[in-house]
Amino acid sequence: MNEYEKDSNNKNINNPIDSTSELPTSNYSAYNVSNGTNYNSKDNKYSDNNFTDSDYKVTSVNKQPKRGKRIVSYIALAIICTILGGTASGVVSLYILPKTDFFKSSPLYENLMQQSSSNTNNNSNYKPSSIVSTTNGLTIAEIAKKVSPAVVGVSTTSTTTNNFLGQSQESEGMGSGIIFNNDGYILTNYHVISGAQKISVILSNKKEVSAKVVNYDASMDIAVIKINEKVTLPGIAELGNSSNLQVGDQVVAIGNPLGKEFLGSVTSGIVSALNREVEIEDNNTQTLIQTDAAINPGNSGGPLVNSQGQVIGINSSKIGGNGVEGIGFAIPIDLVKPKISSLSKPILMLGITCTDVSSEDAKQNNVPQGVAVIQVNSSSPAQKAGLQARDIITKFDGKTVKTTDELNSIKATHNAGDKIKIEIYRNGETKSLTLTLSE
Repeated sequence: MNEYEKDSNNKNINNPIDSTSELPTSNYSAYNVSNGTNYNSKDNKYSDNNFTDSDYKVTSVNKQPKRGKRIVSYIALAIICTILGGTASGVVSLYILPKTDFFKSSPLYENLMQQSSSNTNNNSNYKPSSIVSTTNGLTIAEIAKKVSPAVVGVSTTSTTTNNFLGQSQESEGMGSGIIFNNDGYILTNYHVISGAQKISVILSNKKEVSAKVVNYDASMDIAVIKINEKVTLPGIAELGNSSNLQVGDQVVAIGNPLGKEFLGSVTSGIVSALNREVEIEDNNTQTLIQTDAAINPGNSGGPLVNSQGQVIGINSSKIGGNGVEGIGFAIPIDLVKPKISSLSKPILMLGITCTDVSSEDAKQNNVPQGVAVIQVNSSSPAQKAGLQARDIITKFDGKTVKTTDELNSIKATHNAGDKIKIEIYRNGETKSLTLTLSE
C-alpha cells in the first residue's frame, strides 16, 4: 500500500511525489517522530503507536533523482568494485599466496626456485669492474702558477762579424731558460748563448742577475748556465718523462717571445707528433716533439710542460714562413736528462770569441782555413798565452782544426791545468803558442 493515498475529498493534504515505490521506508516515512503518532488516512486521524524517536529518523526528499544520473552512479560503483576487487586479488596473489604452505608445495613454486638458483650460479661468474684511480691534470692556470717561477729570460750580448777580417758589431739576444736545481743551474738552448760575451738572467720577479756558461752540447743544441750571484730562487722546475707522451696530449709552452716586453708568456696546445726527424742547420738532424703551442723567437730554451706541470721538452725551433702556423718543436727531456750531470761540470775555457774561416773565405783572403779569433777576453788563458784578435788557429793540441766544433771536441778531452800547444796564422806567418786550460 502506498504511504499516501490520494483522497479527492481531502484537499488539505498534498502528495509531493507521484509514487513512493522507489523510496525505501527507512528514508521516508509518514509518521511524526516527534509525537510518536501515526496517521490513519481513512479516519484522517493520528493514533498512538509503539515507535520512538530512536527507531527512525525523517529524511526530507526535495526532488526525485533522474534515471540518467542513477545509471551513471551504478556504473561508477561497478568500476570501483572491479578495481578494488582486482587490487585485492593482486595483493593476495603477490604477497599472501607465495607465503602459504600450499603454494610452496606446488610444482610452480619448485620450478621458480630452480630457475632462481640457476641464475644465481650464472651471475657468480661476473664480477664488478674495479675502480681505476686516475689523477686529473692541472688547468692551464695551475700549470702556469706552478712552472712560471722557474722560467727565466736569458739575455746575451755578443760581438758578431761577417768574416774574420770584416767589421764587427755588438748585438743583443734574448732567449729563455729553466731553473732545475737549488744551486741556480739553468737549462737552455746552445744557440741562445752561443758566442755570447755577456750573459744575464731575468728572474720571474723581474730581478736581473749575471750568469755564466757552465757547459754545452752544440750537436744537441743544449747548454747549462749558472747564476753568479746569491739570490733567492723563485722556483725550481720538475722534470718529467717525455716517453710517456701521446699524440693529442695537452702541453703548455712558457717563455719570453720577442724580447723582454713579453716575459713569462704562456701558450697552450697539444702534442701534434712525436719523434719528428727535423734538420735544424748544417745538416744536423734532431728527433723532436712537434706541437701547435705558439713558439716564437725568444721562446728558445723555455719549457714545454705536460698537464701535470712537469717539463717534458725544451722549446728550440719552429717552421716559419707565409701560410705556416702552429708547427713548433721541442727537444725531448728524456734525451736531455742523461746529459745534465756532465753539462753541470764547468767547460774548459780559452777566453776568446771566434768564428770559422770557410774555404771560400780562405781563398778570397789568401789565408788558411781555421778558427779566426775575433776578441780575446781580459785575463783569460788565451790572453795569457799571447793570442790576439784576427789570429787564425790552425792546429790545437797538434791536430788540424777548421771549425770551432772541432776545436771544442779536442778541448773536451782535457782537464783544467793541461798545457796545450796551438799553432796560429798571424800577418802571413805561422806561430806556436802554449795555452794552459782553465775553467
